[in-house]
Amino acid sequence: MSASDKQSSSAEPRKAAAVILLHGSDEHGESGLQVLMVRRSPDTRIWPGFWVFPGGVVEDSDHESASIDARYRNTALRELAEETNVELDGPDSLIPFARWITPAELGVRFDARFYVAPMPPNAHPEPDSKEIVEIGRLKPQEALERQRAGEMQMIFPTIKQLEDLARFSTAEEVIKDAPSRSMEPIRPRAISVGEKIRIVLPGEPGYDG
Repeated sequence: MSASDKQSSSAEPRKAAAVILLHGSDEHGESGLQVLMVRRSPDTRIWPGFWVFPGGVVEDSDHESASIDARYRNTALRELAEETNVELDGPDSLIPFARWITPAELGVRFDARFYVAPMPPNAHPEPDSKEIVEIGRLKPQEALERQRAGEMQMIFPTIKQLEDLARFSTAEEVIKDAPSRSMEPIRPRAISVGEKIRIVLPGEPGYDG
């Protein structure tokens, strides 16, 4: 995320966009799918030290006069290049994958769109060493196992998207499936369970309570 990431008491979610870069083909009958993830600097104000997909908030510089779809895409491309030194071939190279809106119960909220795209063949991802201090190319299931083991901190949408991606064997499968996905926003809720906060999805116990 860009330097303008600031905690806000406003309940209005900030527009944000991220890219899930895909790598890997099923050449030997095994899951070859890998995704690019980045670890945020421990010095960042939002999600310090967490593993996320490259992305950030929509800025005025992301062509304010353009359509909202174009602004999201411009943000995704800009943040990917700034954080990982990977450039894609323009907005049309991004395929919509999911949209998440942070629970209204939380003070810092985002309306985030996630896009998928194949890793460019000659890309050499590198962290910017400011906001991003580490980059990993991981199989979704591997990333989930490391998260459960306490080795990688992740936010709820990242975990859920990795669970979704773990169903696929190759980057091609994800890209083929993506156009059929609904982009209706996923709206989790944050509910209190004793002294803890639990995030629940529509249809899960406690969501409508």
